[in-house]
Amino acid sequence: MSRKIVNSSIEILEGAFIVADAHYSHQRPELLDFIKEIHSKKLQPTQLILMGDIFDALFGGVPYTQKINQEVIKLLNEISLDIEMIYLEGNHDFNLVKIFPHAKIFPISQQPVACQYKDKKILLAHGDIEGDFSYKIYTSLIRNPIVLSVLTLLDSLSAHYILNRLDKYLSKKDDCKEFVGLREYMSKRVENKYSCDYFIEGHFHQNKSIKFDDFIYINLGVFACNQRYFIVESSKDIELLQEKIFSKEN
Repeated sequence: MSRKIVNSSIEILEGAFIVADAHYSHQRPELLDFIKEIHSKKLQPTQLILMGDIFDALFGGVPYTQKINQEVIKLLNEISLDIEMIYLEGNHDFNLVKIFPHAKIFPISQQPVACQYKDKKILLAHGDIEGDFSYKIYTSLIRNPIVLSVLTLLDSLSAHYILNRLDKYLSKKDDCKEFVGLREYMSKRVENKYSCDYFIEGHFHQNKSIKFDDFIYINLGVFACNQRYFIVESSKDIELLQEKIFSKEN
């Protein structure tokens, strides 16, 4: 059985930038330069769509996670005053409504989000929406304000030992690892469950498209691995997304 789809009023624009899984931290700072280029208008998206896990750790209600990410948060908030910013919360960044007050925020409970692009129906999700029962309990607990308050207290009492250890652990993860058997896994997970033209998500870091009978599934490349992002474009050679590699030197 498929999840309930949230029908939004969002129209995806030609020239929108889509970014997934940047996992920003002081260990992986590349996102900051990219956001600075947008803020300075050297890069000019018509819309900015953030597909979750943009930060390695940004939890609404845990002030220290906002402090360590404050420069990117500030720039994104200023960008969102100028262009539409759509943010699908991930499993590393959630409870974001107060952090990004001018963005359109979609928590896991409101994903996938149905959007329109020309005559196409697009579903957007971070990618962790189809977990088993134990994972759903976990995702609910980590977003609970009481749990986050306890985490904040314990982290403060330990001079941020908990969050610093988490940062060290997350920095060692391999974001470029191949998911062997992706098609078979996604067939069981999403095929015949959704009515759309494209189903787009991140989370699995694979940069692959799979054509099913009813729609095209796109698993986005991960920004943290090699600074991949995507531009929405329809042309003779590009059906929907044009892949780009960000380099500060270019």
